[in-house]
Amino acid sequence: MKQKFLYILLLPSLVVVAIFLYFSLTSPPETSPEVLSLSTTTPTPTLSPPLNLLFTGDAMFDRSIRSRGEKEGYPFILEEMTEYLNSFDLVIANLEGPVTDNQSQSTDSEIGSTINYIFTFDSEIIPTLKENNLTLLNLGNNHILNFGEDGLKQTTDYLNENDLKYFGDTGTSLVSPFIIQNLNGLEIVFINHNQFTGQGIDPTLDLISRLETQVDLIILYTHWGEEYQEEPSDTIEEQAYQFIDQGVDLIIGSHPHVIQTHELYNGKHIYYSLGNFVFDQYFSEETQQGLLVEVEIQKGYQGEINLTTREVFIDMQINGQTVFKEIEIPEEQE
Repeated sequence: MKQKFLYILLLPSLVVVAIFLYFSLTSPPETSPEVLSLSTTTPTPTLSPPLNLLFTGDAMFDRSIRSRGEKEGYPFILEEMTEYLNSFDLVIANLEGPVTDNQSQSTDSEIGSTINYIFTFDSEIIPTLKENNLTLLNLGNNHILNFGEDGLKQTTDYLNENDLKYFGDTGTSLVSPFIIQNLNGLEIVFINHNQFTGQGIDPTLDLISRLETQVDLIILYTHWGEEYQEEPSDTIEEQAYQFIDQGVDLIIGSHPHVIQTHELYNGKHIYYSLGNFVFDQYFSEETQQGLLVEVEIQKGYQGEINLTTREVFIDMQINGQTVFKEIEIPEEQE
């Protein structure tokens, strides 16, 4: 009787223990607030820092520019622009001739004579190029071989020794027609098309096609067109459209020595000619003016690349200096 009574007393306790064990074994484990927060938080998209490039036109440091540089010092030529040029991540220019130890033929030559158009630049320009952030140079133009392949070899030696980068279709194997640069996380290829190699546009089109899948952006720096013409020819326009259709994102033109038109084609900017940047063609207002193109590039939230441009006008003064063009603001009409 006593034993039976004991079983009766223990039975409720056993039921409670059984219920506790059941829920302990079948209930899911508690999730800590920290783990839950980490598993549901979505990272906030961020923009990459913008990349700021500046494109200039033809830079020639012989003839009267050489004379002025030897007299005043080469920094004098660009001293009004130095602070501005150094505000960009990279400045790209067309170096319109070789850097050699050869004696100048064009200095003090008769205007219009053959030797008046044969250029060589003193190596003393190299520090001025660096001090003004002119650190990516196009060599694909009609004057780079004025002193033959030896002159070109001297040029590349000087540039290599001073850590200045270059590219260009020179019609030789000494220089690559393109260079790929990683800038702010963007793979950008700079390609030169030089009409004066006489090869036509097919090699350039093939190069664009080959490089398109390897980079984020293709910029084409051309040396083309007719001198002193303010409008591109129909042939040049058609070539520009073919380059864009092939995959080019921006075209910057040089050689005509005057500013030519700018247009958008399929959403891509074409600057047919920026005119001069450093030059002594003082015989017309048009050849004394030049155009600088500021380019801002930024990768968007979805990986898209946004490119915007801004134009800045410059003047080449008779004293050899390149300065900002003074823009006349019309008086307010009453």
